[in-house]
Amino acid sequence: MILSMRIDPLLRALADQTRLRIMRLLAAMELAVGELAQVLGQSQPRVSRHVRILCDAGLAERRKEGSWVFLRSAISEQGAPPLGAAAARLLGIAERDDAAFAARCAEDRRHLAAIRAAREATAQAYFARHAGEWDTLRSLHAADGPVEAALEQALGRELGRLLDIGTGTGRMAELFAPHAAHVTGLDKSPEMLRIARARLQHLPADGVDLMHGDFMALPFADATFDTVLFHQVLHYAQEPEKVLAEAARVARNGGRIAIVDFAAHDREELRAVHAHARLGFTDEQMLALLTDAGFAAQASVALPGAPLTVKIWTGLREPQAAGRETVARGKTQRL
Repeated sequence: MILSMRIDPLLRALADQTRLRIMRLLAAMELAVGELAQVLGQSQPRVSRHVRILCDAGLAERRKEGSWVFLRSAISEQGAPPLGAAAARLLGIAERDDAAFAARCAEDRRHLAAIRAAREATAQAYFARHAGEWDTLRSLHAADGPVEAALEQALGRELGRLLDIGTGTGRMAELFAPHAAHVTGLDKSPEMLRIARARLQHLPADGVDLMHGDFMALPFADATFDTVLFHQVLHYAQEPEKVLAEAARVARNGGRIAIVDFAAHDREELRAVHAHARLGFTDEQMLALLTDAGFAAQASVALPGAPLTVKIWTGLREPQAAGRETVARGKTQRL
């Protein structure tokens, strides 16, 4: 966390049109350097030089993940330090009052949306091709038995209304249906949902619902579920903070969240071959994600595998955090 800033490097960093455009993009979301290069129409080395200047001035922060580098804004209009907050307000005012700059920023966001849509289409095509062998693919990374046993222990026996986000073949819905008042399985892949319906047809029809939907815009009212589960799903999210903000919105006060995913790793082939957007998560990253979404994080569980370690992160929905996710949801709607 940056506690102070200097005016000279800050002003020099902002005295460039490309860096101003980068800051407006980062105000909306965390981005990979490669994504910035595509949006800006510039080479990655050139964009990396701009990024270095912004980071040295305290305006942006880097996060390395495998061979990718992600950037996020280090300033906000209501945040600290005061000089950074003033810079963030100035950039917001510039986009509102400078018509030419506003048009350029809008065009940048349109290009970014197109890039992300193409990547989403690639991921969905992958899901469609591999829907029938999904459970087998998952077992290549870690044994299901110990993970499921640890997850059952972490969640307990009284789940209330359970939302299984990214239900896939319906395995988690099947496993936890006996402990839940009702299970809703949601997935974006129609092929996955067809397999899940076949798998779950032996369960009472009034106890399980399967729905088509997107984890970035959950089709449920606020405070609907007692338990929200992400099982090997969050690493597909380009913006996991917004996915968890949506999960917080639909979770009741005091409700639980459980995230089963990989610990941070360097298996770069999972991006290209298996459409992973994230190479796992560190405990520090997950703590920040849960806290920002309005969950009180609990102790994590590690299940070492070969070659990947599976982690189980859990948290409780904090009543005093109500409203935080509204801000994040508003940002989602503006993109």
